[in-house]
Amino acid sequence: MDQESIVYGCIKDVAFREGDAVRRRANREAMLSLPHADEWPFLSQEMFAIPRIEVDQSNYQTEVMHFGASYQAVEYEWEQWIEQFERLLSRMYWVSATVHLETELSGTHTFTWESSGNWHEPGSGDMQIRCEWSHEGRLRL
Repeated sequence: MDQESIVYGCIKDVAFREGDAVRRRANREAMLSLPHADEWPFLSQEMFAIPRIEVDQSNYQTEVMHFGASYQAVEYEWEQWIEQFERLLSRMYWVSATVHLETELSGTHTFTWESSGNWHEPGSGDMQIRCEWSHEGRLRL
């Protein structure tokens, strides 16, 4: 039986003012620079809800870019996944990012990145990561 891993989360940025598309354009270009899923990368364009350049009036205060994918036992290559995700974050504007990793064997892990300032700017490197782990189920002795 294959071990399925589910990875999902979101990247949050400050809401945009009308006519201010620089941040949105940079974030969109960073996500569009990812390879396609048929090339079998850890991160692909298809797993992201890529925002349009135009201002979306439905956003209240936060721009939310969500993503998700199903993998076969990605936890065994999790370091590489994290490296690629942080490489993507390094090219984007954001305030925080959250990744949930759900595994069949080792429970759920939540990884959170926060900018050390008001927001992260591309290339600034000011990222801080925190990880939490939870496991549901009965303890077998």
